[in-house]
Order: sequence, then C-alpha cells, then structure tokens
Amino acid sequence: MATIESVTLEAADLAAANRFYTAAFDLGTQVRLRASEAPTTGFRGFTMSLIVAQPATVNGLIGAALGAGATPLKPAAKSLWGYGGVVQAPDGTIWTVASSSKKDTGPATRQIDEIVLQLGVADVAASKRFYVDRGLTATKSYGRRYVEFATSSSPVKLSLYKRRALAKVAGVAPDGTGSHRLVIGGDAGSFTDPDGFVWEVA
Repeated sequence: MATIESVTLEAADLAAANRFYTAAFDLGTQVRLRASEAPTTGFRGFTMSLIVAQPATVNGLIGAALGAGATPLKPAAKSLWGYGGVVQAPDGTIWTVASSSKKDTGPATRQIDEIVLQLGVADVAASKRFYVDRGLTATKSYGRRYVEFATSSSPVKLSLYKRRALAKVAGVAPDGTGSHRLVIGGDAGSFTDPDGFVWEVA
C-alpha cells in the first residue's frame, strides 16, 4: 500500500515560512519547506488539515497561527461534524484545524492527531482511478464528490474533493492559476497527476 511520508510547501520567502510554521504548528518532518518563485495566483487547489482531540486545542492552534501572521478565512465554530476553523498561512497555504468533538475533555494541548492533505480535482472518479493504479487504496468513496485513501501507516493522509467544493469548504473563490507550490513525497513513485500535483520519491 502506497504511503505519503511528507508534503513540501514551496514559499517565496523561505525564512518567513520557517518562522511561521515553527511558531504556529511545529509539524516536524511531515511538512517541509522549499524556496520557489513559481508564479501562482488565487486558490492553489489544495488544503491541509490538522485533526486534533478537542475544541480547546483547535482554538490554541488557530490562535498561534493568527499570532504568527496567518489570515482568518473561517472563524472556529461548531458544525454538524464537530468544531473547526480555517486560516491561510503567509505563504498562501490554507489550513483547517478541526476536531470531531464539540466538547472539551481536558486542558488544551498542541498535539496533532492527524495531518490530512486534501486535493481539489477536476474529476474525482478519474483521479481516484489514477491513484488506485499507483498503489493507493480507497476506503471511503462518495461517487464523484469525495474519496479518502487508506493510509494507516502514513504520516500524511490523502483525500480528494471536487475543486469547487474544496474551495467552498476553505472559504475562498475556486479560481487560481500557476503552480500549486506543493510537492508530495511518498513511495508511490515520481509523477504528476491529472491535476498537476507533483509527487516525488521521499
């Protein structure tokens, strides 16, 4: 079964990106940074999600991100599925911080239970086939709307959405051009998927 070891975010100001991620999330080796001047505008077609245990931890991480220079996109709030909010890092990456719990069970921590990469694609069914052919195993699939892949041993989980739907969840317009400024590192090989997302051997 193919796994994702890390994602590399490309930033125009590498020093500033390093300062932000150290102060906001401190994600270790799963999220890496690389300098890039590749042109990009608008929505880059992906979001990153941090899944945590409770609302207090959501609030703490979002507060740290805002304090480090992130822009709020959706304030943290309860929803049908739990509690969460969305911010945009200074490098342009959109981050959701969420918990399936609506109630706190203890003091806030900075522990992150899961990191999820969400790709916004033109054709969910076609992208699902593409990834299954490269060794990923789909565990949840809702037609042409959403796919989740089995990554129990993977440091980063992967899911697919329709691009427009993912932008709506993030609170941004779906339009965008140029580089995704994202490189996915794993053991599925080196390739570029139908939506232009680049994979390399970790």
